[in-house]
Amino acid sequence: MADPEVQIASGEPTNEGDVEMGGGDGNADVVEVGETGAPVGGAAEENEKPAQREKFVDYLKSPMVELLVGSAESQTLLTAHKALLTKSPFFAEKLSSSSSNRIEMTDEELDAISCFLEYLYTGEYFPHRLSSGTLEADPSAPRIDDTGAQLLKHARVYTLAEKLGMPSLKSLSHSKIHLITSTALAEIAYARYVYSHTSRSDLTIRKPVASFWGQRSHVLRHETEGSFRDMCLEFPEFAFDVLSFVLDAEERRAQRRGDDEVGKSARKRARGA
Repeated sequence: MADPEVQIASGEPTNEGDVEMGGGDGNADVVEVGETGAPVGGAAEENEKPAQREKFVDYLKSPMVELLVGSAESQTLLTAHKALLTKSPFFAEKLSSSSSNRIEMTDEELDAISCFLEYLYTGEYFPHRLSSGTLEADPSAPRIDDTGAQLLKHARVYTLAEKLGMPSLKSLSHSKIHLITSTALAEIAYARYVYSHTSRSDLTIRKPVASFWGQRSHVLRHETEGSFRDMCLEFPEFAFDVLSFVLDAEERRAQRRGDDEVGKSARKRARGA
């Protein structure tokens, strides 16, 4: 392929491998205020007092919590309001089980934590997703991700959101991954992160990776300078998922052709022959 640059989500369906993107509920982290659970129109409704609306300023009046992020020379101290942090089940449990208002997160990336806090306060994080279905321009980043840095930024937010129990942030970060224009080498770096930091059952992020390489590996593997082979050897699950995608796509094509031998063994000789 003359141009190894690829667009993760072009919006164009493929015959071999349509992938269901795990969207999730965009409001999953939003706290609904004023729900009483009483039947509509019942006597209980007449006696109930209207629930008081929780104002944003109330969050800002809550105590500050210190977050010690990173380690060694890169360690950074951040602060955030407790009432906002406890929207995350992870932080809610940490703060309820300790009298300290400092939480150490030495294994986390500062940029990912920063994105999480920005989302917590504003409902988004930079670069924002635009109504046009693209990401706003980032002056500090190249137009084409040739190292995987932009893909990894959102992938780290995804795994952090999983840890913190923030499904809508997880969905948002995943959607941004598929708006990055990247090269084959960047895609390998991203695939390596996904298969080393997510569980085998997380098909939301793993399935699109396998689909991407299942559709393009016959071309793009030549652009990866041996990294595709190394990836397959380092992560056999990746190799199996890609192979499964290719075989499933071939089986579907055979079914459309009406082949009678689909699903049957093609072996004509005994094993020892």
